[in-house]
Amino acid sequence: MPELPEVETIAQGLKPVLLGRVINTVRVLDSISTPQGAALFARRLAKATIRNVGRRGKLLMLDLDGPKGPLVLAVHLRMTGGLTADLDSDEVRRFCRVRFELTDGGFFVFTDIRRFGSCQAFSPSEMASWPFFANLGPEPLELDAEAFTALFQGRGAAIKAALLDQTCLAGVGNIYADESLFRAGIRPQAKAGSLAPARLRGLHRHLQEVLRQAIQENGSSIRDYRDAGGNAGAFQNSFRVYGRAGEACVCCGGKLRGTKVAGRSTTYCPKCQKG
Repeated sequence: MPELPEVETIAQGLKPVLLGRVINTVRVLDSISTPQGAALFARRLAKATIRNVGRRGKLLMLDLDGPKGPLVLAVHLRMTGGLTADLDSDEVRRFCRVRFELTDGGFFVFTDIRRFGSCQAFSPSEMASWPFFANLGPEPLELDAEAFTALFQGRGAAIKAALLDQTCLAGVGNIYADESLFRAGIRPQAKAGSLAPARLRGLHRHLQEVLRQAIQENGSSIRDYRDAGGNAGAFQNSFRVYGRAGEACVCCGGKLRGTKVAGRSTTYCPKCQKG
């Protein structure tokens, strides 16, 4: 599932390509991808000018000037969604769910292999009241250490479960939770509220370090993820624990252990992550 680094990478790739361009028409090829209804969705976006491309948590957001006022195109990639611009390939054509035709003859498309993602067009007020958006926690790259530490005070959940809770912290998923907890030397099962402030400050530093490195390396491509230009990410080559249960720890040489935390597959080192 695309997490913060993957969505940020897509947004950074789309922004210089799409800014100032105008959506002419929208072709919905799979109505499951437009929960507002294909006709309404297409009608709202016709003749809208793209003013910005950004991200909130794992949500890709395009700010638009529509004929009737400002709009936000909110793209939730979920497991296998992607957005590419002016890219025509067999894979794009096969998995295209929504095609946005631009007035200059170009296009961008929403692709989704497993069809769990969605595209929605909101006015700013509708966006603000959308429960999924309204309940998102703070951005991990925008928090200082003290604010980050305060998020976990009194929480009885496992620290990994707290990191994955999008109402607590927006954008972190399974990959980056495992990787940052390993670097911080914290077991994923440790109770969030029991961790000393110094250890949480260390987790804050390592989480930001991991997220920035992943963005710099174009995200992680394990199966389906591609950036806005159709290119694979490279951070998977830097995984220290994620997906490596049973293999040797890169630090101590011990055997990495696999378990479940918050219903998610989890890998950690029992020697390097002390609790």
